Amino acid sequence: MNAIIDFAAIGIGNSTLMMFGLMVVLLLTGMPLAFVTLLVSLTFALLGFGPIAVQVISSRIYTFVENFVFVSVPMFVLMAAILDRSGIARDLFDAMKLIGGRIRGGVAVQTIFVSIILAAMSGIIGGEVVLLGLLALPQMLRQGYDRNLSIGVVCAGGSLGTMVPPSIVLIIYGLTASVSIGDLFTAAFIPGFMLASFYVLYVLFRAYFTPGAVPPPEVEHIPGAEKIRLAKGLFLPILVVIAVLGSIYGGIASVTEASAVGVGGVLLSTVIRGEFTWGLLRGAAMQTLATVGMIVWIGIGATALVGVYNLMGGIKFISDLMYGISDNPTVIVLFMMAILFVLGAFLDWVGVALLTMPIFVPIIRNLGLDPIWFGVVFCMNMQVSFLSPPFGPAAFYLKSVVPDDITLGIIFRSLLPFIAMQILAVGLLVAFPQIALFWFD
Repeated sequence: MNAIIDFAAIGIGNSTLMMFGLMVVLLLTGMPLAFVTLLVSLTFALLGFGPIAVQVISSRIYTFVENFVFVSVPMFVLMAAILDRSGIARDLFDAMKLIGGRIRGGVAVQTIFVSIILAAMSGIIGGEVVLLGLLALPQMLRQGYDRNLSIGVVCAGGSLGTMVPPSIVLIIYGLTASVSIGDLFTAAFIPGFMLASFYVLYVLFRAYFTPGAVPPPEVEHIPGAEKIRLAKGLFLPILVVIAVLGSIYGGIASVTEASAVGVGGVLLSTVIRGEFTWGLLRGAAMQTLATVGMIVWIGIGATALVGVYNLMGGIKFISDLMYGISDNPTVIVLFMMAILFVLGAFLDWVGVALLTMPIFVPIIRNLGLDPIWFGVVFCMNMQVSFLSPPFGPAAFYLKSVVPDDITLGIIFRSLLPFIAMQILAVGLLVAFPQIALFWFD
């Protein structure tokens, strides 16, 4: 079978529109992104290059899935799945009363701190948003917190797993960009906490300058024995965070090995707490299989699509288009951010990363910019995608556990100030790369 379509005669610009149009049509049918990208890549490969192109696709897929660092993804997902099924997060939230109990907006502030610790344990956002929606949101609403503020804190805080190491987004970016994941974790440390501090400052501003936004602080006397009991809820989670991140930053373990350390730490925590059962482990394992299976299939489809698009000359076309926008690298980066922002509103972050990074990262290198810094900027951009309508996943995760009177429209409106803070963080990272590269000076 010979090629049927001459993409060179059609023009790569028209071919790109054809490929993108077919993807949109298939996505509108409800077909999963993984199968859409795989079907489109096979269609264009066979029509444009014949059966020989299938070998190119299979070799790219093999290269993607054989990377040993990829093993860390199911490990961190398993950590999150075990956390979902244990009482560790609940006790952690209760323990944070010791910190936030005496300040205005204390419950909202402690929710953000809990989000940071949970993010540093697993790097998965779905479970965090649901957990906080069950633990923190009812408590804030019951105490009289502004509903929009409460919803925004839960969704934005629960999405911090995208930025705070060990982030799965950083791991996938590191695999596609061929950069050190350990360096990415180090670079994301300050930006992640910068974004969290924006949230805290916003909560405190609303608490002290917006009448009725939060209730007066409840000065509750906590007996010494109760304080000790609550403090125990902090001990095990912080120990797991130290074990995971400390082993990476201390050079004791690679990211893959540290992910296994984290799983062992969380499992040991459930044993110590008397919560471990085979049913818990089986449920966590099945959830991990479903999540990682989705990630792998999206990776296979996206890798195949990028390979075929490269054969068509598409990557050179995109590169020339980017370079033609401006001679200023910052303008090119901002244009990339705009593309990622639009794609992130409609596609899963895994698909966005695997479809765009093989094209964008070589351009970043050619511009003389640091791909580690760009990875952190990309992850910050994906923060926006988790909250932004129409398909912000954090909003849908929260909707699954809130009363019917809280609609998706209310949730998305509540997220607007937090989206603005995320966009501000992206702008600061683009304007001041040293925020991410501080540790590498």
